[in-house]
Amino acid sequence: MMRRFVHIALVFAVCGLSVLACDRAPKEPENTVAPAASQSAASSQSAAMPAQAQPAPANKEDFRVPGAKRLVAIGDLHGDLAATKRALVLAGAIDEQGAWVGKDLVIVQTGDQLDRGNDEAEILSLLKRLQEEARSAGGAVHVLNGNHEAMNVLGDFRYVTPQAFAAFDGASPPSPHAAHAAAEMQGRAGAFLPGGAVALELAERPLILVVGDTAFAHAGILPAHVRFGIDRLNQHNAAWMRGEKATPPALVMDPDGPLWTRIYGAPTLSPAVCAVLDETLQLLGVRRLVIGHTVQEQGMSGACDDRVFRIDVGLSRYYGERRTQVLEITADGARILGAP
Repeated sequence: MMRRFVHIALVFAVCGLSVLACDRAPKEPENTVAPAASQSAASSQSAAMPAQAQPAPANKEDFRVPGAKRLVAIGDLHGDLAATKRALVLAGAIDEQGAWVGKDLVIVQTGDQLDRGNDEAEILSLLKRLQEEARSAGGAVHVLNGNHEAMNVLGDFRYVTPQAFAAFDGASPPSPHAAHAAAEMQGRAGAFLPGGAVALELAERPLILVVGDTAFAHAGILPAHVRFGIDRLNQHNAAWMRGEKATPPALVMDPDGPLWTRIYGAPTLSPAVCAVLDETLQLLGVRRLVIGHTVQEQGMSGACDDRVFRIDVGLSRYYGERRTQVLEITADGARILGAP
């Protein structure tokens, strides 16, 4: 009860007068797909764009980066450093000592590094170091924000383990919103609430990214998201995490938004859902979509003739370390690496 009270207080501190809008963030458990969820999302997906929103003006589209000779996508990590390293080794990105050996390899990690496990600080540090090492070698490591990153910036710490809670004590600069937190949460709040040291790092990450002919998001992309403006969404989210905007983008809180939607997560997708996917891909001008968020009980899978790949396989010990798999994308197409 006390943790729930503190959560409400922190969300109020972050969201201010818009607390009711902020507190509409979907609640977990987050790995169940309601039988009708995909159909309802397919029929009402346009509602995900706020009524007042207009399409973003054309620009250079910062959410797009060039394609790669070899691209590997990794799903949800949830605070498990050992699982993270296993996936990176399987991808050919690092050696057993954790050094970058991928040369010009490009890695995309689709969010949810945080929560459910004890190793959050180590994972964030590893990914930051690998970004620098990959860049020096001619490769790249792109890390997306997932719903759990957004939840922590909102002050929703329900899924933080006791060991991880104190791992960010003393992070500087602290968020100015941390003063509203209970004493035992000051360290975490100071690091993660808007303007805090970790929130500033998360602000550098996109919600949606396109690498060559492949789009990436934590949970999914709908036509309404594209029409709203991908750069517009990424930039607003970054400004909120930096403490420059009082509230997150509405799509960050929307159950049908790119951090929460389940439309593409079900084992079998209907023709109606595949049609929504096709429209999304056409609007983006890409060949495929890659998402995490919904654990695939039978391992990574493609759907809609492999126009969407679902890559959250429950890597972390929280989910029983079901399997280690990554998705490799080359000029020959996409293939799943690792045991099924």
